[in-house]
Amino acid sequence: MSRASENPSEPAADRGDGPAGSPSGGSGGSVRGRPAGILVIAVIVALEATALLVAAIWYGSQLITGAPVLSFWGAVFTLGLLLVFAAWLVAVSTFLFRGYRWPRSGALVAQLFALTIGFPTMSGGYPLAGLALLVPAVTAIILLFDKRVIAFASRAGGAPPAL
Repeated sequence: MSRASENPSEPAADRGDGPAGSPSGGSGGSVRGRPAGILVIAVIVALEATALLVAAIWYGSQLITGAPVLSFWGAVFTLGLLLVFAAWLVAVSTFLFRGYRWPRSGALVAQLFALTIGFPTMSGGYPLAGLALLVPAVTAIILLFDKRVIAFASRAGGAPPAL
């Protein structure tokens, strides 16, 4: 009744090509390889996490050296938010790369945040910084809705791929 779950992050081994040997029960829905879109999205999200971590380190160093702030505890809270969001993006990138379903929504929300920051940045006199936020975000959003990415990243927690 129970069957071994297939891990999409492992290389495709000889699992049997016929309907009887197919892990999907002959429906043809098994995922054989990681699409390039998953790799691109995972790298974009990982780079965003790295940028947030660098910003948190810079922000923390400014806080430690005594840079003037309006509210010390407000600054500590902001530092905590930067660190938590960076950790969240690392988890999203890692689990999306592994083929789980839940990180797609986290990646989409992160890209929408990048868009809401990128447009005002670009129109506010910093076009290169704005484009650096907008181009990866738009690329990731487009790839998140690619059918190969959706088919690959459709695995629930401990279950085989859903599609």
